[in-house]
Formats: sequence, structure tokens, C-alpha cells
Amino acid sequence: MSMTNGVRALVRRTHEERVLSALRAHGALSRGELAAKVGLSRTTLSEITASLLQRGAIVVADTDAAVREGSGRPAERLALDPGAGQVIGVDFGHRRVHIAVADASHNVIASGLEEYANGTPWDERLAIAFKLVERLSQETGVHYGALQAVGIGVPGPYTGTSSVSPAVSWKNQLMPHGVDAAFEERFDAPVFVDNNTRLAALAEASNRPDVVDNLVYLRLSDGVGGGLVVSGRLVTGTKGFAGELGHIMVDPNGSMCRCGKRGCLETVASAPAILAACRDRGVSVETIADLGLEVAKSNPAVDVVLRDVGTAIGRVLGAAAMTLNPREIVLGGEIVRIAPVLVEQAASTIRYELYPIPTDEPLVVRAAQLDDSDGALGAIAAIFHQSPLLAGYPEPSASGDHDQPQRSAQ
Repeated sequence: MSMTNGVRALVRRTHEERVLSALRAHGALSRGELAAKVGLSRTTLSEITASLLQRGAIVVADTDAAVREGSGRPAERLALDPGAGQVIGVDFGHRRVHIAVADASHNVIASGLEEYANGTPWDERLAIAFKLVERLSQETGVHYGALQAVGIGVPGPYTGTSSVSPAVSWKNQLMPHGVDAAFEERFDAPVFVDNNTRLAALAEASNRPDVVDNLVYLRLSDGVGGGLVVSGRLVTGTKGFAGELGHIMVDPNGSMCRCGKRGCLETVASAPAILAACRDRGVSVETIADLGLEVAKSNPAVDVVLRDVGTAIGRVLGAAAMTLNPREIVLGGEIVRIAPVLVEQAASTIRYELYPIPTDEPLVVRAAQLDDSDGALGAIAAIFHQSPLLAGYPEPSASGDHDQPQRSAQ
């Protein structure tokens, strides 16, 4: 091969790498969108995509007919071959694990949830998670033969600096030492680990046509956690504690929290705390589903509990909003979907807290758009690097290097 031909081949491979990387990061794109993202002329891009299509590296996913304005001919949208790679997102909560599997085109092709008791040892949680992975394979036909990486969300603070380092732990709470190694050994794939609620915030902020550059996220589940997006960056903090809004004190005489303090927001606004408060008022509720039935019946005792909780949430989020001046505040978790009064009351309290601040664009306070899969989807988003929120974000080292799945997917 002459030097000229060698240079041309190298340039062509470089162009192909750029196209494949753009599709991996953003999912399906039209040729026009691709040209803008990779900086190639339409003619060059047409040659590159034709070659990749012929070799089966990319496929025509669909057209932009559903989002296209005007009467022009719909444009084809190209995507990586879905069979070229898979990623698994795992969200370990205090009482359940949720798993989502996405293909190389960013389509979620399998998802499921399994519950366990609060305080279940981590070796048992791992066994439950692995069994769920196998069940999803049997139910959907996904065999993980092209698995590129696994993203894992865990409760509590996490620095996110290495996939092989243990998480920082709350007092008296064992954190998932060895979870990353167990997944690496089981699947022979790189593993990314971070706080599950922070990953949920990433998923929520990224789940829009335009990424939200300033957002405060609070998830009410078996615990209460938060995530912060500040100036277009997902924030971890020095030791991984950024966004731990659930451990801000709201009642100095309140119940003891698992973190060792008294009266944290989590002791008031977590799902178990809300159910317990309803029972204290004579309402027979054991599950969130039971609570949903009482909400549907407009039970006045339940309404009082939920409004009190919403007020406590609003005070904490109002302080956060005064500090960070976010564009949006998002409340997530299953209990928020069945009790919208929580969002209404929190929003009312936040508006009161922010009253002196003039703004031409009012703060948006809303329920999360995603469901209980948000942490798992955030883990997938982190692996794909589809969001600019991750620029400058601490990356896993060693076998958890994000570049590894990106190379092997090509």
C-alpha cells in the first residue's frame, strides 16, 4: 500500500470512528444531524455511512416523520446495529433492585424489578440481582453475548472515582463492598458504580430535547436521596455527599435516622415514614398501593399527612433553590406518582421560600417523568456518555474505564 493510500485509509477510519461515536453517544440520528455533530460534509458523510451500512455496522432505525415539521420527505435515522452491544443498568435500593438492559441503539430491550427486605445482606442482594438478570434473559431472549459494560447505582454517598473502590458508608450501614467485582466476574465486562439517586438525576435531566443545566432532584423511596446538576454538570462533591438532601434536619426532636442524626427529612418523607404516619392517624396502610387507594378515596387523614410531608420537602428544597437558583426542581419515586399532592404542597412552600427572588422565568417544580427505572437508566446514560452533564465527571479507573466499552462496540 502506498503512503497516500495509507493516509486515506487512516482518514477514512477516523471518520468512521467519529460517526460511530456520535451514534453511540446520542442514539439514532438523521444524516443531517450526524453531519452537524461530526463536522463532515454531506458528501463525505454519505460515503462513510454507505460503507458502514453495507458492512452492517449501522442500520436504518426509522425516519424522523414523527418529529419532522413541514411536508418534506422524512429523513432516515441511522443507529448502531442493536446487536453490536448491550449495556446493563442496575439500581440497588434499600428494598429492591431494578435492572434495565439497553442495546447499542439506546433502546431498552428488557427491564424488571425484584424486592427484598430492608437490611438484606449484600451477598443476598447480589444473588437476587443475578437471578433477575437471568429471568430477563429467559423472558426476552436477551443473552448478553455482546455485553459491553454494567452501570450500578447504590444507596448512600459514593465518590465515583473508581469502580473497584468501596463506597463511603453511613453509620451502621454496610455498603456494597465487592459488588463491582462480583459483576465484573459474572459478566467479564467493565463496571461503573455511583450513587443511585445521582444517576436518577442524570436520567431525569437528560430525558429532554434540551438538557437541563441547573436542576435539583429529590427521590422519595425507601430512603430519600437527591442529585444536583449545577451549571451543566452533575455534581458529586468532595467525598460523594453532594445532593444528600434526605439527611438535612427538618425536626430536631424527630425520629433517629439511619445516618445517626435525628429528624432528617428521610425520617419524615421516605415511603416507610409516610406509611407509618398514616397508620398513626388510624389509616390501615401497609404498602404504597394501599396508600394509593386511600388517596383515590380522598381520605382526609392521608391528605393531612401528605401535605405535612410536602411542606417539609418544600422547606428543604426551598433552601436548596435559594442556594443554587435551579431552573427545575424534580420530585421522583413511586409515592410521588400516586400522591401528586406532595408535589403541589412542596411547590407552594418553595414559592413562598423564593418570594423575594424576581425572575422572568419561574422555577419549574414537577414530578419526575421517568418511573422506578430512573436510576438504572441513569447508569446506562453514564455508560453511553450521552449527556454533556458528565463532562469533567469523575471516571472509573482500571477495568471500569468508560473508554473500553466504547472501543469494543465499534
